[in-house]
Amino acid sequence: MSTRTPPAPEAAPTPVSGAAPGAPAPAPAPAPPSAPARPRSAPPPGARTAVAAVLLALAGAALLNAPPPATARTTPTAAAAAAPGSPAAPAVKGSPATTRSVPAPDAPGSPDVPGSPDAPDAPGSPDALLAPALLAPVTFAGKAFDTCEAPSLTVMKAWQGSPYGAVGIYFGGRGRGCPVQKELTPAWVASAHSMGWRLLPLFVGSQAPCVDSLAKRKFAIGSSPATQGTQEGGDAVRAARALGIDTSSPLYLDIEAYRRGDTSCAATTLAFVRAWNREVKRLGYLPGFYSSADTGVRDMETQRKAGTKDLPDVMWFARWRGVPALLTESVLHPDAWTPHARIHQYAGNVTETYGGRTLAIDRNAIDAPVARVGTPARFAARVPVPLSFVDSQRP
Repeated sequence: MSTRTPPAPEAAPTPVSGAAPGAPAPAPAPAPPSAPARPRSAPPPGARTAVAAVLLALAGAALLNAPPPATARTTPTAAAAAAPGSPAAPAVKGSPATTRSVPAPDAPGSPDVPGSPDAPDAPGSPDALLAPALLAPVTFAGKAFDTCEAPSLTVMKAWQGSPYGAVGIYFGGRGRGCPVQKELTPAWVASAHSMGWRLLPLFVGSQAPCVDSLAKRKFAIGSSPATQGTQEGGDAVRAARALGIDTSSPLYLDIEAYRRGDTSCAATTLAFVRAWNREVKRLGYLPGFYSSADTGVRDMETQRKAGTKDLPDVMWFARWRGVPALLTESVLHPDAWTPHARIHQYAGNVTETYGGRTLAIDRNAIDAPVARVGTPARFAARVPVPLSFVDSQRP
């Protein structure tokens, strides 16, 4: 069950040594005598033509063998950057996918120049798999549910008759309420995606030092929040890649509700979140943020108004009033995190049954990015996509 709580001039001629300024240049010395000039004779007919042909042939050969001129390096387009065999996630009818451009990540230690190339990385490091350019995110608009532990594929198939088209999965982090995810494997991710489900990857790492939940206090952010945030951002990317969640996907950092008004705690949490965001984005993913509307989300909005950099690209706010209010949340400016960058968790710890299968879930309204998944044929073939699901209209 769910356990969560409520960006050269031309050179002048050299003067003759010893000459007075303004004096005329001396006449050139006469050339030394040479061999007597031989009278030129008219070439035989056709000789000029033959010589010209030879010269043209030599010039052509020189041009062919010359190296190409240097040109400015260009950043590949999103279409060119797409790896063969990694198509964009298919759209579900009634919830068309839209795109949003994202800048390429910067090289570590370089100025903020989008697209700066990284130096070669050691095999096995996160950067070694860094995509050369980001694809625009795929977004989904409709309803989503999240639950503490990923359901079995049998349950996911049974829930195809539900009003939900996306599911939140707790794919990593030391603070997860359900750390053992026996169903959550690359095969599960590929198969659920091939059924038509859109995935919302949630990472529950370190928490605010003043977190409300007693169970989460052992996961409090330490004394070096920026270093810790960077490390856990890398952990999130590695965990996502291991499950087959492609670059340009959102990764949502879950920061549970914490004590409101504690400025020291809020500052520590902000430093952690900003470092996590920078690392996730540098490695080719989209940083999202989940929290209570009255604490984490309120603080992020305050920082947005102040012009703070490295804030989340997508906002997932929890306010359990039972009714979706995706675009009318009171702590967010109407234009903040729009378009296609909001999720509202409007109800929590509710029980629903579809296809004879019951789950305890949180309910969400969404217009935001979802995971890109490259579905291997060996996984997709095991779970065919029912036409009734693909053709259905999603609320």
